[in-house]
Amino acid sequence: MSEFWLISAPGDKTNLQAWERMNMVTSKSNLSSNSKFHIPDLKVGTLDALVGLSDELGKLDSFAESVIKKIAQYIGEVMEDSKDKVQENLLANGVDLISYLTRFEWDMAKYPIKQPLKNISEALTKQVIQIEADLKTRSAAYNNIKGNLQSLEKKTVGNLLTRTLADIVHKEDFVLNSEYLITLLVVVPKSSYVQWQKTYESLSDMVVPRSTKMIAEDAEGGLFTVTLFRKVMDDFKAKARENRFMVREFYFDEKELKCEKEELMKLASDKKQQYVSSISSDFYSVSYGAASQSKGIPVLLCLCSQGPLLRWLKVNFSEAFVAWIHVKALRVFVESVLRYGLPVNFQAMLLQPNRKSVKRLRDALNVVFKHLDEVAAASIMDPGMDIPGLQLSSQEYYPYVYFKIDLSLLD
Repeated sequence: MSEFWLISAPGDKTNLQAWERMNMVTSKSNLSSNSKFHIPDLKVGTLDALVGLSDELGKLDSFAESVIKKIAQYIGEVMEDSKDKVQENLLANGVDLISYLTRFEWDMAKYPIKQPLKNISEALTKQVIQIEADLKTRSAAYNNIKGNLQSLEKKTVGNLLTRTLADIVHKEDFVLNSEYLITLLVVVPKSSYVQWQKTYESLSDMVVPRSTKMIAEDAEGGLFTVTLFRKVMDDFKAKARENRFMVREFYFDEKELKCEKEELMKLASDKKQQYVSSISSDFYSVSYGAASQSKGIPVLLCLCSQGPLLRWLKVNFSEAFVAWIHVKALRVFVESVLRYGLPVNFQAMLLQPNRKSVKRLRDALNVVFKHLDEVAAASIMDPGMDIPGLQLSSQEYYPYVYFKIDLSLLD
């Protein structure tokens, strides 16, 4: 992305020549790329109203910029698998942002120019506030789904001591509904497989002979079943720990395991329904882990081109960006009237500075337009100069009307 300067100067014959000179100087020296920025004839109203509106538009400008930035960042978050494609989704009225800026046209349908400036400003404010409120609601719902899914997915990673066993164990691995017998799951280090096979039957009384089998394995060890009488379970666990065999606190509950699987599948589906990348493959797989590929339970979700959340984000990014640039246009109009007076006669222009020539461009503009405000121009050319009575605010001030449009915040 890039930085743009939206500036204006009086449009009478003399100053029009200055515009032409500025355009010639900056273009010839490759200081910037320039284009005229067309602002329609808006209703001026009273100068007092313009002064108040100038402050309100400044606040609205900052607010709209923050909302645009939030939406752009959120598009990046939901396109987590396709971050290199985020910029392609940041469009305004269906075109890239630079094209929209350099070919800006006032939207007469949304913001009729016959109504007072105050009304246009209020319409823009209402629009941006509504977009931000909707963003908060939608992002909260998505983040809730994403958070719950991440919590469940965390259970699918890790070693056999900590990860979920929902995709590993099966009903036939256990002795169920027995008053006396119980099947335990034991994690055995790889280096102790032989020792386990030799000793598990004698770790405690009443262990069922030849009842062990390995049902899963990872890089660190294997998960073995063993069946024994319930009354010796505590003794068996203690003896197993002494031999570095760790018994998992797990009891087979078919309904509970089914619910866990269904919840993960639903959350994964909900997440992908909200956002589906248009450049993803045909299927998105959420796997319970690699401990048992053959017994894993992949969730295959057929992908549409885009989910409703991404569609909403793209549409409302465009809406917010268009509103923001109209706010910029309003600010140029109001400031130009306040600075240059009536009747309304100014020319607005959009400059895209060459990154290596920003200071030279600023100096060139100050030379071209210093006649608009000799005192301010002198102060800018010589920052150390002490000029009585000149008090510039913390906001950037130049002899010409100036507002920055920084698209780098969307990178």
